[in-house]
Amino acid sequence: MPYEWLIDPQKAPEQSGASFTEDAPLARLHLWPFRSLPKRGFVWLIAATAALISLPLWPVMGTPILWGLLPFLLLAVWGLWFALQRNYRDGEVVEDLTIWRDRVTLVRHGPRGQRQEWQANPHWVRVTLHETGGPVPNYLTLRGNGREVEIGSFLAEEERLALIHDLRVALSPGL
Repeated sequence: MPYEWLIDPQKAPEQSGASFTEDAPLARLHLWPFRSLPKRGFVWLIAATAALISLPLWPVMGTPILWGLLPFLLLAVWGLWFALQRNYRDGEVVEDLTIWRDRVTLVRHGPRGQRQEWQANPHWVRVTLHETGGPVPNYLTLRGNGREVEIGSFLAEEERLALIHDLRVALSPGL
């Protein structure tokens, strides 16, 4: 799953424990988009593409046709490299949800340094699943402090369904 509880709400610090501080978070969730092609796979893909695209050049080595084809083949490899790099940059989205006794904070770090922050009182925060009508199926939002914000919009539909249960447990008054 492309999300992880850094501080598990099931194991929140107890008030009577020696390690408890009043400002210690009860839960912390870290979300990120799934990457089907890791950086190592990116290198292999570019190398394999360059090797396979050079195969048609072997029969024309030493002829003027080589110089006619070479710029187009290099442009194709560069285009693939550029498109994948752009995809990686656009996918650099990270969301951090932190829950304290007196507040909930959601910070979204977007591509190219964008940062958005939302805070609310955990007692008034409501987790809502919009099965239809949202930009994606099973659109997940948090409502509180007069605002409704999306969370995990980059997650797959099944992952959002699993996340709603975890969020409801983490935001339950019993913590």
